Amino acid sequence: MHQTVRAASADEVPILDLTALNEGGDLAPLAAKLRHACVNTGFFYVANHGIPEGAMDDLFTATKRYFDLPMDQRLAHRMDEKFRRGFMPQGINQHPGFAPDLKESYEIGIDLPLTDPDVAAGLPLHGPNRWPVDRPWLRTASEAYFAQAQALGKRLLKVCAVSLDMPENHFLQFCTKSMVQMRLFHYPPQEPVSDDKAFGVAPHTDYGMITLLLQDPIGGLELKKRDGEWISAPYVAGTLVINIGDLFQRWTNDIYTSNQHRVINRTGKERYSIPMFFNLDYNAMVSCLPTCQSAANPPKYAPIKSGDYLLSRFRDVQKYRVAAA
Repeated sequence: MHQTVRAASADEVPILDLTALNEGGDLAPLAAKLRHACVNTGFFYVANHGIPEGAMDDLFTATKRYFDLPMDQRLAHRMDEKFRRGFMPQGINQHPGFAPDLKESYEIGIDLPLTDPDVAAGLPLHGPNRWPVDRPWLRTASEAYFAQAQALGKRLLKVCAVSLDMPENHFLQFCTKSMVQMRLFHYPPQEPVSDDKAFGVAPHTDYGMITLLLQDPIGGLELKKRDGEWISAPYVAGTLVINIGDLFQRWTNDIYTSNQHRVINRTGKERYSIPMFFNLDYNAMVSCLPTCQSAANPPKYAPIKSGDYLLSRFRDVQKYRVAAA
């Protein structure tokens, strides 16, 4: 049986006000707060982020409406192996050592036509989205929010760069065709007494750069501190939860931490959440930043292409074949 954990303090998972970022102000104070969060827990909230409340509400409404459809209708939109777009039923994701995740999802990415050169060349994870043609409301709400969240992700990368004493556009040079994925998650109620290896999402780290999470008031997100204690990052109205991933940690030579986190739906109610995984271009070479290394602290990781790394991690947890590079 999973034990209830305490809520994170304002120092452990702080709320960062993005007004200065959105209004062209001095980024240094904001970057210092972001650095503190990334060194300690790798998680923070953002307020005044610029995404209209209506876009968030509309996407939650469409998400709930979609997962209320009969299973046979959702399975008609089942994810294809090549492009990783569409419906993913419960039981596909399984982290080593744990039961399959107790969630289902609908996956969306940068929408590229089959005539796009990278798609035509078979570059993994590039392609068109898959939409139910008889449910246009899902596409309308998803695309409206996706555009807003993607723009926020780019703005946040500026603060990330400044926090590491790099030019603010450093990471944006690798965003010509970003590998951005968004997932609409549905977590059915989890039994109060259940297998200790069973979670909505089992403990894991995210793989890429940054994750922008829109969560509903049900909550359920928990993260592991560096001292091993699990704490919760509860719902805070009007905010998104941001965390950094493993590739970002590699950029920083482990100065920033990509923390383990999990989801447990203890409420007995349906839970919905919408993460956007903001990653760089497939061929972006991830290597230690010059400001994160020294003679006493040389680079710990060999350079690797962003897309190659992500593919290797996807293969570890999903029970279907991801198209090979």
